[in-house]
Amino acid sequence: MKLLLTGAAGFIGFHTARRLLERGDEVVGLDNLNDYYDPTLKEARLAILRGYERFSFEKLELADRPAMDALFARGGFQRVVHLAAQAGVRYSLTNPHAYVDSNVTGTLHVLEGCRYNKVEHLVFASTSSVYGANTRMPFTPHQHAEHPLSFYAATKKANEMMAHTYAYLYGLPVTGLRFFTVYGPWGRPDMALFLFTRNILAGKPIDVFNYGHHKRDFTYVDDIVGGVVAALDHPATPAADWNSDAPDPATSVAPYRLYNIGNNRSVELRRYIEVLEECLGRKAEMNLLPLQTGDVPDTWADAEDLVRDVGYRPDTPVEVGIKRFVEWYLDYYKDGGPAEPKVTNLG
Repeated sequence: MKLLLTGAAGFIGFHTARRLLERGDEVVGLDNLNDYYDPTLKEARLAILRGYERFSFEKLELADRPAMDALFARGGFQRVVHLAAQAGVRYSLTNPHAYVDSNVTGTLHVLEGCRYNKVEHLVFASTSSVYGANTRMPFTPHQHAEHPLSFYAATKKANEMMAHTYAYLYGLPVTGLRFFTVYGPWGRPDMALFLFTRNILAGKPIDVFNYGHHKRDFTYVDDIVGGVVAALDHPATPAADWNSDAPDPATSVAPYRLYNIGNNRSVELRRYIEVLEECLGRKAEMNLLPLQTGDVPDTWADAEDLVRDVGYRPDTPVEVGIKRFVEWYLDYYKDGGPAEPKVTNLG
């Protein structure tokens, strides 16, 4: 297939592009290469992708409507994987306009491009953050998620609603994927695992919020990619048994589906840190701090719909995933760790 993949120089986008290229798809990658975190890491990912014959790159802003219209008009894309977004919970507290530009306006331009250019299937990234104030776990896409706790989560929830309207109005098959705390090689420097590793190796303390009692469904990046690709290969269809008297948020009378992609287990943050200490052979000095504004205390994904509908189950334990991350980090940052990022995100 010929695919458009937005966010190609990002963490998940890079890994997804490689998987698609290695199976023989043609991938046009889009990214704006912004400086939310160190652009040299994005450039390094992009340099690897440029080594594939069937990869081409477009440096574009999602919010640039004429440029996006022109890209879709000449692209001839059969399917689209939309992973580009302004990420981060805490950055959204101080820079909300960036999230509207990228996540809302940008996603609208992707939806319009798909609508007018006969795209067969759009797969887009959502987030476990949309569950917000929900506490009944494991989280399932069949439960309503109407109380986001950060503006980032609100924009991603808006993406889900926008996508559903396009599926309903124009028959565009759309699948939304709620990612649960993604980690692994080539990850984002503002994420906790990156920051913990950098500080432990430098002999500096690490900030551990909610006094280390956070629980997260930590999901290794290869498991996320496996779910994205499997979902891409199964275009959404209307649910024959959808009931408007008791509407199911995960399905629709339109060709629309929502899935969780998570490891289907919840791990306490302190255990996550213990595994990292074991992999590094060093102990962490911890600053135990209260819960941060906008953070969800715990997450745990019910991913059984993904297993049933597309035949894929994430299963990498943190002991394996963190080891692989540390091996990559020590190889990539031979001369020292990355610069300190603007904000910290657990995810």
